[in-house]
Amino acid sequence: MSKAGDGAGRRPSLFRRWLRRRTLRGRLIAGLLALLAVACAAVGLATYVGLRHGLMSQVDEQLGQASARYSTCLEAGQPESYHGTSGNGPAKTAQSQPAGDDDHDVDNMPRGPQICGQEQGGQTFSAWINGGKVIYPTVANGDCRLTHADLTALKTLKGAGHPESVSFAALGPYQLMATPGRDGSTVVTGVPLGPAQNILQDVELTEAIVFGAALVLTGLLGTGFVRLSLRPLRRVAATATRVTQLPLASGDVTLPDRVPDANPRTEVGQVAVAFNRMLGHVESALGRRAASEARLRRFAADASHELRTPLASIRGYAELALRHPGPVPADIEHALQRVESESERMSVLVDELLLLAQLDAGRPLAQEPVDLTRLAIDATDDARVASADHRWVLELPQEAVLIRGDEHRLHQVLANLMSNAARHTPKDTTVTVALAEDTQPGTVELSVTDDGPGIPPELQPALFERFVRGDSSRSRAAGSTGLGLAIVDAVTTAHGGSIELDSRPGHTRFAITLPRLYG
Repeated sequence: MSKAGDGAGRRPSLFRRWLRRRTLRGRLIAGLLALLAVACAAVGLATYVGLRHGLMSQVDEQLGQASARYSTCLEAGQPESYHGTSGNGPAKTAQSQPAGDDDHDVDNMPRGPQICGQEQGGQTFSAWINGGKVIYPTVANGDCRLTHADLTALKTLKGAGHPESVSFAALGPYQLMATPGRDGSTVVTGVPLGPAQNILQDVELTEAIVFGAALVLTGLLGTGFVRLSLRPLRRVAATATRVTQLPLASGDVTLPDRVPDANPRTEVGQVAVAFNRMLGHVESALGRRAASEARLRRFAADASHELRTPLASIRGYAELALRHPGPVPADIEHALQRVESESERMSVLVDELLLLAQLDAGRPLAQEPVDLTRLAIDATDDARVASADHRWVLELPQEAVLIRGDEHRLHQVLANLMSNAARHTPKDTTVTVALAEDTQPGTVELSVTDDGPGIPPELQPALFERFVRGDSSRSRAAGSTGLGLAIVDAVTTAHGGSIELDSRPGHTRFAITLPRLYG
């Protein structure tokens, strides 16, 4: 369990974080270039290793041949006295020349090593080591200048007949081979490594240029190919983006054209076909929902309209019966009073339902200049009379604030908010009605704030829906229909405005933002 937890909490690697920020096109191109780079590196390495092995084999073969020629020449050209057969030692020769080692006694050396070295081909190096001294180091067809470090390196060669690489200060890199000669001497032969190394460097440069050009060309062509391959997916994304920009919650919505060229034989085509099928289902569902809502609105409007006349008749007959001059039994009088009260309450409900149905149907409201300052004053005066046990405070600007709209409906909005504040807060609660200009450019904000207990958090998301009550029993007893805030929201939206709620214990604020009327 602990291992699983550690793995879940581990941060992703830098490569994974980089990969997550890339688009699908970027990932495909990056993967293509990475695979090509690995393939080029593998081909280049294999080519380099194979060529180097072949060149070194040729160098070692040339070195073996040169060593054999040099040893054969030495065996054929040296006098008997030099091989130690005479007790008096080798004869002194006037043409003997040392090769650059100051501490070497070469006065009595024969001319054989030097002549044999000059007879080698190319830049072949030859030397004879006897008694710890390097005798006549020679480079065929060239100068042989050795430093003390070079001579020391020659003396440390193993005379086992195996090639060894040594880099001379003036001559450059050589492949040397030391073989044992007569009387404990060592015969050294070398072949220059410069030509082989130049070939390898040229191959490295050529591979770098060719593989780099291949990567650039693949990146350009691959980008075009990936873009072309992902074009159907971009069509799917574009169609999905257009769908997300549609007001799907508004009712009857016509979805955009389907994704074209949906080839079900490809993976992207299968996604496009499934997406088109989903759009068809969504469009059908939206159509059915819009039709159902339209029928419901027509029913609510028709029912409300039809109920207004019989309710008015019931209320009128109840009032007429209560005005009867003769004595009326107490229970009959109480029943008539209840009929009148309930019919009046039902008439309010029917009127509110009819208003919501009209607003849902998009029926336009009056568009006349409305003085919100005067509207706030009148609504607050009415609230002071209806709820004298609350403190009502007005915060208004010095000048009148005008908007364009329906004064009667806006008064109803403000009255509903203030009625809710009075109904759902205890006595002595302070309710503040404030009006402010340009809280947002070109707008007016009308707010109703109280310092009551607040609205429960679980109720706030659905507060502006229809038939939502904070406390069902108390709301019904107080005559609430549960449509007040729904009417506030619908009327505000019909005026091109919006409403916001901020509620917590000790502070509840309804803020309505409306477009301001200039001039």
